[in-house]
Amino acid sequence: MLARLKALLMDADDTTRRAGRHSRDEVQLAAATLLVEAARMDDQIGDRERSRIRGLLEQRFSLSGAEADELLASAETVTEGPAQWHRFTSTLKDRFSDEERIQMIEMLWEVVYADGELHDLEASLLRRVGGLLYVSDRDRGAARMRVLQRLGIADSTLEAPTGESSIQRSPSD
Repeated sequence: MLARLKALLMDADDTTRRAGRHSRDEVQLAAATLLVEAARMDDQIGDRERSRIRGLLEQRFSLSGAEADELLASAETVTEGPAQWHRFTSTLKDRFSDEERIQMIEMLWEVVYADGELHDLEASLLRRVGGLLYVSDRDRGAARMRVLQRLGIADSTLEAPTGESSIQRSPSD
């Protein structure tokens, strides 16, 4: 698996990519790289984030623990340089169905919330990646709410400290 991933990093399969076809390994690397980028947005990848990424990769791509570790290590290597989100989002946009792209957004939300909080740069990344994957704001927001519910995290943007809605309504509402 490592040799295949290294070949992808070296653009050995450029003909396939230009033809609009992406190998399974390339799709997995693209997804893993975006997950690592999300974890790195706050300048560090903690153990909880790394563990969450590993689990998501195992589950989404039916990988063994060793394969997920190898994929994660390759993704971390890729993200050490300048971000190439367009390349990776293009791969996923081409290969994933609408539902799978929304699932990818959910995976990203799970990674950014692995440490229990959302940083501004993480939220910005999710907006940009969502746009590049052609996931609507509505679907991205719904994916976020599902993740918050699954993780048992309260959404501070929906409630004011008094328990009343922080959304201001006009008298005509």
